[in-house]
Amino acid sequence: MNGTKLAGGPTQDEIMAVSLFKLGLTRSDTVLEVGCGTGKVSVAMARVAKNVYAIDKRPEAVALAKDTAKNAGVDNITFSCTDAREFLAGTRQYDCAFLGGTSGLEEILPVLAEKVKRTIVINAVMLSTLERAVTLLKKQGIFTEAVQVQVSRSHEIAGSIMFRPIDPVFIIVARGAACS
Repeated sequence: MNGTKLAGGPTQDEIMAVSLFKLGLTRSDTVLEVGCGTGKVSVAMARVAKNVYAIDKRPEAVALAKDTAKNAGVDNITFSCTDAREFLAGTRQYDCAFLGGTSGLEEILPVLAEKVKRTIVINAVMLSTLERAVTLLKKQGIFTEAVQVQVSRSHEIAGSIMFRPIDPVFIIVARGAACS
């Protein structure tokens, strides 16, 4: 699967660092990742948490994420190629959840509000997703904050250094219903 490109690409390291900080993972946590993409965030969470459930509805994403986990030597991730609504129909509870994919928020967030004990973090790049997520989380009474992260990286040019920005990301944080 090396060389496989996915829409959205892997989460940038700096964005992932802030997102993981906001999740506040512990060694005993069971975590859900909706929209696991390349598996980069799944692997980072698996290095801290006890169990990670990583789902994506795209078979090519799940295959790539499995390769990423295997290459990283982590074995505490359960990958599923399924729609989040179907996966969440089960009875499993989670300590934290991370959403890298944002389709179906209207159906997913109310369910996550009941199934997540502590923290939900959503990464969004579009203003419309930010607005929808905040509105839905407020309706559930669990919205905490939204943070915009803008990162620029240095690049050499004409014997000097300039900075090129990467796309800004909104990191939306909510507390699970059990914390209310």
